[in-house]
Amino acid sequence: MNRPHCLVPALLASLITLTLTSVAQASEPLPDCHVGAYTLTDRSSLDIGPGEEGQLRWRRPDGTSGSFPIAGPHSGTSTLGWTGRPDGHRVTLHECKAGTIEIDGVVGHRLALPTLDTRFASDGINLVGRLVMPPGDAAVPVVVLLHGSEHDGALLSNSLQRRLPAQGIGVFVYDKRGTGASDGKYTQDFTQLADDAVQALQEARRLGGARVARIGYQGPSQGGWIAPLAANKAGADFVIVGFGLAVSVIEEDRSAVALNIRDKGYPPEVMAKAMTLVDAADALAMTPSPEVFDRFAAVRDPLRSEPWFRDVRGDFAWALLNLKREEVVPLAKMFDFGTPWLYDPMTTIAAVTAPQLWILGSDDIDAPSAETVRRLALLRAAGRPISTAVFPHAEHGILQYEVGPDGQRLSTRNPDGYLQLMVDFARGAPFKPRYGDAELRR
Repeated sequence: MNRPHCLVPALLASLITLTLTSVAQASEPLPDCHVGAYTLTDRSSLDIGPGEEGQLRWRRPDGTSGSFPIAGPHSGTSTLGWTGRPDGHRVTLHECKAGTIEIDGVVGHRLALPTLDTRFASDGINLVGRLVMPPGDAAVPVVVLLHGSEHDGALLSNSLQRRLPAQGIGVFVYDKRGTGASDGKYTQDFTQLADDAVQALQEARRLGGARVARIGYQGPSQGGWIAPLAANKAGADFVIVGFGLAVSVIEEDRSAVALNIRDKGYPPEVMAKAMTLVDAADALAMTPSPEVFDRFAAVRDPLRSEPWFRDVRGDFAWALLNLKREEVVPLAKMFDFGTPWLYDPMTTIAAVTAPQLWILGSDDIDAPSAETVRRLALLRAAGRPISTAVFPHAEHGILQYEVGPDGQRLSTRNPDGYLQLMVDFARGAPFKPRYGDAELRR
């Protein structure tokens, strides 16, 4: 779960691979037959989902998680979170037809979750989705799962499609346009993605029928910009935003650079230079032309030899720092995703009439949360139905972490209380006094 910092040539190669993968949708791997939600004989529960290549990942409702290899019926040693370090757990996969697994000798039986696959239209293209409900026929809340900026399909990768139904919450999950099995071209056009989200919620209502008690969105990361846009159009009953932002895309990058420079302990004069550099890089991102590159290079080149230069990261400015003039046009074509760089979400967030819950990490270096917390507090003080929960020592993804010998973060788990907080909010239930160590404001 570490965020790599690559040079532009490597980034271009990676992006070409992602683009080809999006086009060749049929090449996506099939899910392993052991993927599912399990009820264990000790009355606990466990989710088994896809992991890194050749791996499966287990997750418990308290946020603990580990990875183990796929090798047919076997016992596999688990590793802690995403660290690769053994955690002492052993997972045994039985024959698929048995529908059972074991963890540390405790048997788990697959939970039968009623599932309906579907195709639905949005602005002339077909999107592929799935409704997953808890067992039984009672009316339940339903959460429509939105997406971050990833190029991967959610139908294979989003574990909440099982983890929430195992807790009594229905889910509608779909591959956004240009990813997975859905048609269309990958985009970061928030308006287009919000229109797709409206159609997704309507399809979830149609499929769920009388079982849908209330319905809303869960928008992670980039989905935090999209969920409020879709909420009023779709008539959502609630909105959950996870590690999203109430600032623009450009401000996200600037604040990430500022946080990184501050955390490295550089003095104010370095901060001023770094912000001048990131402003030039952001201008190039918005208008990637040779002329703008020349202005960027005039700022960048005199700073290359300064010791802090290598520590400029941010959300995307780091990818431009070693850019060459001849790479500008190819890069512009590769990144032509319709990103609304200057979109200010505050008016939209303030206009949402449904209750909103924003779940943030205090140590998020990809999408720093401090300014978002401040802005949401102002809206709450003005009477908007907005609650915030900030988990300490949590980064992007609401993931706790440890720092390796090389100074890089290694994700270990979701914090205790993270899943339960989403479950309670989707139900419309009163908040509990505590959700792990989260600082809850309502």
